[in-house]
Amino acid sequence: MSVLGQLKNASKTYQKGQTQVAALSDTSFAFEAGEYITIVGPSGSGKSTLLYVLGTLLRPNTGTYSFDGSEPLKWDDSDLSRFRNRNMGFVFQTYNLIEDLTALQNVEVPLVYARAPRGERTARAREALEMVGLGHRLNHKPRELSGGEEQRVAIARAFAGRPKVILADEPTGSVDSEARDTILDLFDRLNSEGCTLIVVTHNPEVAERSRRTVVMKDGRIERTETLAVG
Repeated sequence: MSVLGQLKNASKTYQKGQTQVAALSDTSFAFEAGEYITIVGPSGSGKSTLLYVLGTLLRPNTGTYSFDGSEPLKWDDSDLSRFRNRNMGFVFQTYNLIEDLTALQNVEVPLVYARAPRGERTARAREALEMVGLGHRLNHKPRELSGGEEQRVAIARAFAGRPKVILADEPTGSVDSEARDTILDLFDRLNSEGCTLIVVTHNPEVAERSRRTVVMKDGRIERTETLAVG
């Protein structure tokens, strides 16, 4: 494996009333192509902020970030949006599905922005939904799906564009244990097929599925735990 992304000396602060809150403090983090990483820590430790900076959804106040030989934080918002569309897939706890669209149409959305031909984007969206076990729910809208099914649609949407990395923020936080295990099995499969996964979680059972766990505290990486292979 080779280094895919590298964040160096990043800091991110927020204004909360009269107080400056440091979400990240001089944080450096690198990940390789094909890794499966979980980020854990107490509420307010900076784990989601780190994830969003790695996904270029947030710009740090200081620091640099390289991804696959590029420096995306130097680009304007329009170029950055195109970069994310080509390279990143996102999964959030709240699903972020469009209520008036079917499962198939929701998965097609990032492919529309990528200007994929209509036939190609429909075929890829259908393939992604079949992979997550929802080939029989293509024409169902979010209100007709269970929470676990909605999350699987969100996962299908994240990887339908064949991104280099999927970033997930508490992807199992709103589902039951059966749906959680289904989602984690999907992540295992995606990773085995070469997709890089970075997952924020508070659940130790989720963290146990990754090969590397990054523990955060007070906006800093406190330690890294690596699972021995074999």
